[in-house]
Amino acid sequence: MSNLSCPCGSVLYSQCCQPLHIGKTKAQSAEQLMRSRYSAFAKYEIDYILKTTALGQQQALDVKAIADWSKANQWLKLEIVKAQEKLDKNHAQVEFKAHYVDQNSHTQQVEIHHEISHFVRHENEWYFLDPTTDQQITMKQPCICGSGKKFKQCCAQFL
Repeated sequence: MSNLSCPCGSVLYSQCCQPLHIGKTKAQSAEQLMRSRYSAFAKYEIDYILKTTALGQQQALDVKAIADWSKANQWLKLEIVKAQEKLDKNHAQVEFKAHYVDQNSHTQQVEIHHEISHFVRHENEWYFLDPTTDQQITMKQPCICGSGKKFKQCCAQFL
């Protein structure tokens, strides 16, 4: 299975996202993390999706909803619209379109999930900033990324 094409569309899975999924390597850019997270949805690598979300958000994730979304869809392709790797020293943005078919739908038509995602680098690792968590955080609390800065001075502007 690992010698098949990578779901993210780059090269072979064994040479692309699999080393990230199994913890052998770390994403070197926000775009690479985005690609590997898409592939994790396609490959049902839920643990990878969780551990690549900002450290302070991981406990607030709805794991069942993530797993259900991953499994309910046939992931067709990832299209990177635009990657901005340097919004500032530690933040990046990736606009993408994930093409999929909702297997629970009767129409079986191709859907497109179009999103602009934000990422933060902390201790030389990239993490996804999840805007969907129900986490209540104030501007004066420590940032969810673990930087030690106040939330308002770090990731707040990207969520």
